[in-house]
Amino acid sequence: MTAAEDQQARRAVEAVWRIESPRLVAGLTRLVHDIGVAEELAQDALVAALEQWPHEGVPRNPGAWLMTTAKRRGIDLVRRNEAFARKLRLLGHELEIAQGAAVFEQPADTGEAIEDDLLRLVFVACHPVLSREARLALTLRLLGGLTTDEIARAFLVAEPTVAQRIVRAKRTLAKEKVPFEVPYGAELAERLASVLEVVYLIFNEGYSATAGDDWMRPALCEDALRLARVLQGLLPAEPEVHGLAALLEVQASRSAARTAPDGTPVTLLEQDRRRWDRLLIHRGFAALARADAAARARGTDPGPYALQAAIAACHAQAVRAEDTDWARIADLYRALGAAAPSPVVELNRAVAVGMADGPAAGLALADAVAADGALDDYHLLPSVRGDLLARLGRTSAARAEFARAAALTRNSAERALLLRRAATLPSGEE
Repeated sequence: MTAAEDQQARRAVEAVWRIESPRLVAGLTRLVHDIGVAEELAQDALVAALEQWPHEGVPRNPGAWLMTTAKRRGIDLVRRNEAFARKLRLLGHELEIAQGAAVFEQPADTGEAIEDDLLRLVFVACHPVLSREARLALTLRLLGGLTTDEIARAFLVAEPTVAQRIVRAKRTLAKEKVPFEVPYGAELAERLASVLEVVYLIFNEGYSATAGDDWMRPALCEDALRLARVLQGLLPAEPEVHGLAALLEVQASRSAARTAPDGTPVTLLEQDRRRWDRLLIHRGFAALARADAAARARGTDPGPYALQAAIAACHAQAVRAEDTDWARIADLYRALGAAAPSPVVELNRAVAVGMADGPAAGLALADAVAADGALDDYHLLPSVRGDLLARLGRTSAARAEFARAAALTRNSAERALLLRRAATLPSGEE
């Protein structure tokens, strides 16, 4: 095998792992009832793939190959690793261990079983024995397949902090013997907010990758969409479940238009809206209608996800960018800020106000967000300020803001876009 062929095979392993690792860990957790052990088995399968695929070729069904290999490694560990055997006593005595070995040898799980396992894994990772931060970090690591660095960027915290949260979360789940199941009744309601937030963050990481060379990671968007749809079926009376699904459907509809043929990012106002997926938009509108109906049935106002979905719907209803109802969007952001206060929401409201009432009004709001200091390391703050300053003709200040935003982002495609925007500004002073 040539060096080029070896490198190609290794890239294939990495790509498959990125897609399959959440399903792999979820399926193995169902069998061994220990997330840490499941991850170890999954990593063993990855090592085997790195050793074998460059020489033997990528198998026809790489996900099934990884699962089968991981299960066989589990049997080997049962036979020779006393510590692992103690873990397996959770499954019972000798007869049950033998039955477990038979399960290890079964063909690959069906898509439906995988979907169920992924959902169970989300609820386990969102168990109330964990802190909110630990729940989010652990689920993004397991189901999103994100590195600790990527999660740290999503949370705007230090990478060692995220790593410690994940390690402690696994230990806590093992110590408390949290069952691998979807909860019911009051316990389900208690965990639902965290589950929705996790699905939302997974989608966001796929929609706008925090790091790397790619502007998007479509596999994460697909995972989040699938989980949101499963939650809709599981909890049809929950307004925010439908609100989240509506938001993700409409946002995902833009995916094909968000990059140019050469892979460079295309901003919302510059996108070819004929490329937006009308089927996903239709699904999103239907989910938003169900969210509104469920909220009315409960006598409650729209929740944060339903409000964000309504904002996305405003964009989807505009045939051309100039037809966008920015005043309505600004009002929706004001309502969202009241329901879920956040400096990021206020920054988005500044954008909408800047489009509805002019860049000076938007810049005043953006400056107020900047003065708070909470978003000092958030690259979209200087990006928004740069755009507003450019529209005001303050090109020198705008250029500096775009350069600062480029220095803060970890995504190379976004960095190139920001630097290009800085470079194409008129050279004249304001």
